[in-house]
Amino acid sequence: MKKTYENNELRAVFGAYDANLKVVESLCGVSVRVLADGVEITGQNIELADLLLDKLAKACARGEQIDPSAVGRYFDILRVDPDGADKLAEPVAVTARGQKIFAKTLNQKKFTDAVKKCPLTFAVGPAGTGKTYLAVALAVEAVKRGAVDRIILTRPAIEAGEKLGFLPGDLQMKVDPYLRPLYDALGEMFGADYTKLIERGTVEIAPLAYMRGRTLKRAFIILDEAQNTTPEQMKMFLTRFGEGSRAIVTGDITQIDLKGEPSGLVNAEQVLKGVDGIAFVRLDGKDVVRHDLVQRIVKAYDEYSKKINRPS
Repeated sequence: MKKTYENNELRAVFGAYDANLKVVESLCGVSVRVLADGVEITGQNIELADLLLDKLAKACARGEQIDPSAVGRYFDILRVDPDGADKLAEPVAVTARGQKIFAKTLNQKKFTDAVKKCPLTFAVGPAGTGKTYLAVALAVEAVKRGAVDRIILTRPAIEAGEKLGFLPGDLQMKVDPYLRPLYDALGEMFGADYTKLIERGTVEIAPLAYMRGRTLKRAFIILDEAQNTTPEQMKMFLTRFGEGSRAIVTGDITQIDLKGEPSGLVNAEQVLKGVDGIAFVRLDGKDVVRHDLVQRIVKAYDEYSKKINRPS
């Protein structure tokens, strides 16, 4: 089969030293020969390879960065749903540098769609699945289009436990290390100006304990690392809703640091499943969008947990 592409499309799809092309050939069991005006595909899954190259070229054209891990994700999507890649074509947000942010897997797309439809969305999955990053991106877009007036980012500092008091500095300095992932995501979305937004109160980053007794109106609220809340803390957070607010709760139930107490995230799914206006989205190892090695690590831990017959 011969496929015609523009030369600039080929360069973007194939990647440096044809790294992406080698993944396409390996996954599809084909050989791709570069011609003057396109490529010639021979081998086993020619049609799948052709479809994969076509979707990768379209992804490049809309500004998505394609690397070997992205090739693998698109391959997995197309095997399940030939039209699945087209569902990822709409950008979720735009960074301060003008880079478009896309959902990279079908479960990430389910997550972003759920946030648009439901006032409260739970995203549960392992590290590296983009939960926090996408949540902050959606919150920033909501502020930019005027849907909400401010962003409130919070997470429990349970990892510190009673040792928090021994750390140097005031309370903000003590909890900042536990909020750093949220600062990082904000910095990419807003640029260096995010510090000014914090000073003006457009963005608030605080430990979960600061939420008690408040009613949050026209705010986009994100509770990160929710697996480390107790059921009482989770209920306290969920009842902070005010008029015009929207919330995302993210967490990884394989990384619960509570000692002798049930997780508020696990409890919330049991209590709230089926409640109108609340969505639960599960992400798994296939949704890991960090380095390929992270995906293999998550898979290895999952397989080990099943082997020794205990929950992961």
